[in-house]
Amino acid sequence: MGTPTGKLPWWQLTLFGVGCTIGTGFFLGSSIAIRKSGLLVLVNFVLAAIAALFVYEALGQMTMQNPQKGSFRSYAKDAFGSWAGFSMGWIYWCSEILIIGSSLTALGLFSRLWFPSWPLWSFTVFYTVLGLLVILLGSRGINKAENLFAMIKIAAVLTFIGVAVAALVRGKGNWVTVYSLEAWLNKGWIGAWKGLLYAFYAFGGIEVMGFMAADLRNPKEAPKAGRFMLLGVTILYVLSIGLALLFVSPEKVTPAQSSIIAALVAMGLPILVYVLNGVMIVAGFSILVASLYAVSTMLIALAEDKDAPSWLAVTKGKRKLPIYALGINTLGLCVTIVLGVLLPKQIFEHITTAAGLVILYTWLFILASYLKLLKPKMGGWIRSSIAMVLIIAAVAGVLLEKSGRPGFWSSLLLVGIIMLITWFKQHHGKKRGQLF
Repeated sequence: MGTPTGKLPWWQLTLFGVGCTIGTGFFLGSSIAIRKSGLLVLVNFVLAAIAALFVYEALGQMTMQNPQKGSFRSYAKDAFGSWAGFSMGWIYWCSEILIIGSSLTALGLFSRLWFPSWPLWSFTVFYTVLGLLVILLGSRGINKAENLFAMIKIAAVLTFIGVAVAALVRGKGNWVTVYSLEAWLNKGWIGAWKGLLYAFYAFGGIEVMGFMAADLRNPKEAPKAGRFMLLGVTILYVLSIGLALLFVSPEKVTPAQSSIIAALVAMGLPILVYVLNGVMIVAGFSILVASLYAVSTMLIALAEDKDAPSWLAVTKGKRKLPIYALGINTLGLCVTIVLGVLLPKQIFEHITTAAGLVILYTWLFILASYLKLLKPKMGGWIRSSIAMVLIIAAVAGVLLEKSGRPGFWSSLLLVGIIMLITWFKQHHGKKRGQLF
C-alpha cells in the first residue's frame, strides 16, 4: 500500500523478512512437525531452508532485474500471460487469508494461557481489530512495526537458547537422545516425510519480502537481504528446536503448545513461560500484520490490472488507504473467526495444512516464472529443480495420514475454484471484454 519510495536499505528488508517469517508457523506449527517427525524435524528444517533459499533467490533475481509492486504475481503474468497473473494473485490471496486464520487461532491458543476461561473467538476478534489498526499506519508504519517485532522475536529466541545452554551446563537435559540412533529414527523416515510440510510452513513469509523489495534503494541488493534473513532464521530455528528437544521428548510435544514453552515448563521456569508466551503473541501478531499487508497489496495490484473490481484499488484519506480492499480482507477474516467457533479443536492443524500447501503452490509458480523469464544457466536450473522436488515431497507427505487430508483437499478445492474462474474469465474476456 502506497507507492514505492526507493529509500529502503537492504538490512531493513532483512529485518522485515525476519518479522514476516518468525511467527506461529515456527512457534506452534513446528510442534506439529516435531510430533510427526521426532528428532528428524531438524533435518526437515534444513531441507525447508534450502528450498526457501532457492525460491527467494529466484524471486530476488526477478526483483533485481525488474522491480514490480505486484512482485511474483506480476512476474507470473509476464512469463505465462494474463491467466497466470489472475490465478496467481487470487491463489496467493486465499493462501494469506488461510495464514491469517491460522495466526488468529494460534494467538487465541497462546492468549488462553493467561485467560483460560475466555472463548477462542473473543481473542480472534480482538487481534483482528488490532491488526487492522496497525495496517492503517500505511507501509512505512508497517515496516517500522515489523522491524520492532523482528528484534523482539530474535531477542526472545536468543534468550531461550541462552537459558537452555545454561541449564545444560548445570547438568539438566537429556543428552542421550542426541547419541541414540533409535531416538532419531523413532518416527521413521515416513514420519519425517509427514512433518516436512510444517517445517516449510515456518518459512512462509519470504514471498512477502517481494512486495517490500520494490522500495529498495538498490534493487540489486534484494537477493543479499534474503540470504542474510534465511541464514539467521535457520540458525535460530534449528538451535532452539534442537535445545528444546533435549528437555522434552517429541511424544510430549502437543500441537496446541510451543515446544519452547514445553521445554521451559520441563526446566521449571514458570516466569519465563509467561514472558515467552507474550513474545509468541507478538510473533503471531506480526505475521497477522504482514499477511494483511500482503493481501491488501495483492488486491490493489489485481484491481489495477482489471483482475479484480476496480473499486478495490480506490484509496481514501491522506495515507491513501485502500479502504475497500481492507473491507474485503476483513470479511475473509470473519470466515476464519466463525470456523474458530465451530471447530476450536481441529481448526489450527487443518488451516495450517491448507495454508502451508497453498503457499507452496505459490512457490512453485515463482520458480516456474523465474525459469521462463530469466532462462538461467545450469546452476539456476539445478537449484530450482531441487526446490521443486522438496516442495512436491512436502505436499505429497500430507497424504500419508488421515489428519492431513482435509487440509490437502481444501487446498485443491481452492485452487480448482480459482482455475475455473480463470477459465471463465478468459472465455468471457474473448467474447464480451473484461470480467471486471
